[in-house]
Amino acid sequence: MDVVVPFAAALVSLRLAAALLRRREERRAPELVTWAASLGAFAVASAALAWGAASGWDELAFRVYYLFGGLLTAALLGAGSLQRAGVRIAGPAVLLYVGVCIGMMLAVELRADVAADGIPAAADVLEFAPARALAVAGNVAGTIAAVGVAVLGLRRRPLGNALILGGVASAALGSALTGLGESGSALFALVAALLLFAGFVARA
Repeated sequence: MDVVVPFAAALVSLRLAAALLRRREERRAPELVTWAASLGAFAVASAALAWGAASGWDELAFRVYYLFGGLLTAALLGAGSLQRAGVRIAGPAVLLYVGVCIGMMLAVELRADVAADGIPAAADVLEFAPARALAVAGNVAGTIAAVGVAVLGLRRRPLGNALILGGVASAALGSALTGLGESGSALFALVAALLLFAGFVARA
């Protein structure tokens, strides 16, 4: 199960991301691309969970998981919401953020060996600055943006925005709960991806 659930979550999230990109061809909405990238990040993070569960966690698996799951998913989600609200600077800003995150995760040194079994705790292998500090900033900013835009739009589009809030809550709960293992973490990510996709479609 520790391999099957994250692998299924990766496939479903990737399929949902592709569906959003197809909608982008029908409707010229830049937020659909950014939201698709967020679901794509869910997919890669879930694939890294399956990788770690199948062959044991190593440095490369952790770097991929932390980059896409810890650094990019929430920031891309929030940027898409800001684009939906008409904030044009959100697109260039998130592109810069993604570039910084990729460069940082390629260059940052781990302060300890990655555990072979179980999802490694970021605090055990990464110094707070710059990696964990950047993750906190990206997650807080992205979550505030996504929740704020959804709350403000509840009266106009109640279903879509409520689904997005549910997706954000599921992702946050999965991150907050410890000891879930790869399958438990992936299950929360899968629920979050499904709720977010439904919300994006309803709100687009």
